[in-house]
Amino acid sequence: MPPSIRNRPGQSINISARNETNCLNTLQLSQLEQSYREWVESSLRSDTSSSRKRILLIFLLIRYTGARLNEVLELNPLQDIDYHRQVVCFGKTGAEKGHKRREVQMSEALSNELKASLEDPLLQSSSNHWFQVDPGHVRRKFYERAAACGFLPAHGAPDAIRKSRGVELIQNNMPLPVVQRMLGHSTPNLAASYVEFSDEDIQQASRFFVEKESLRKTSARNIFFGKIRAIQPGDIQSKIDMITISGASVTSVITNDSLVRLGLIVGSLINAEVKAPWVILKKGNGEPDCTAENQFQGAISKITEGKISTEYTVLLEDGTEMCSVITRESGERLGLQIGEPVWVLFNCFSVVLHRD
Repeated sequence: MPPSIRNRPGQSINISARNETNCLNTLQLSQLEQSYREWVESSLRSDTSSSRKRILLIFLLIRYTGARLNEVLELNPLQDIDYHRQVVCFGKTGAEKGHKRREVQMSEALSNELKASLEDPLLQSSSNHWFQVDPGHVRRKFYERAAACGFLPAHGAPDAIRKSRGVELIQNNMPLPVVQRMLGHSTPNLAASYVEFSDEDIQQASRFFVEKESLRKTSARNIFFGKIRAIQPGDIQSKIDMITISGASVTSVITNDSLVRLGLIVGSLINAEVKAPWVILKKGNGEPDCTAENQFQGAISKITEGKISTEYTVLLEDGTEMCSVITRESGERLGLQIGEPVWVLFNCFSVVLHRD
């Protein structure tokens, strides 16, 4: 059994949750998406092209929002999608069952593609009910596209695509509570700190990770999203304490000039980034006796060895992935193995704060 990772009582996550063998990975999902697009373009008849385009749009919504098939089929593209805010609202059926409707953030690219479809002559005549398609027909087409890519048909099913999206988001370091909210999961076991974040805060966190994923400008690792809980001003520098959506605390020290320039106050939403060479690893379960203000317990999930340095990926209990780069000699001296418990350490001066 892979070890559980803990740094707060009563909460744990299993390493195997990040290695779902029955899910498609990002590369496979991209391959599947390309298969759908080629399938649409290969149609020679307008009615067939229109039908296939609808299936493509259904796939894209499930693939990028993690929605359930029935939620997508109930959408009215003219009423339930806010193209300006890049948000889609799911939950008509759920609302009837006592469940809240929920807004899910889309990337700008997906929002633009859906908006452009409103002007597609093939779809204009039925633009208010694009998605009123027989669910059995949708599932058959999903199975066919998966098989065409050489995947098991079951791995291309709507529920499987939804699950793959959830795993992908966690692997991209989106906080677990945000993933749960995005997919419409009930979340009775969330940290108490979660209540400090409003629906708009959660939406902004989702927007940040979705757009970062779309732009692919930076690594998703070693980034925390949270809210400033306290500011302790000094004569030259100020100490910033933030709480993440998962309930972890991160401490940073920045200059007073930076505090003013960023316009930071208690309650501000910020991103905290720590570069991999600044992250120190300590082997074992025992709490470290050191001066590093930021200490997290986790387990090694991946090791990448180079000629000079070695990169260690550590999975924290809330699903956050931390990366540390140390010299190869130091790595050999530590003798770390995959699955082994470690402490991740970094001091407050290593934390860079960003505010969008």
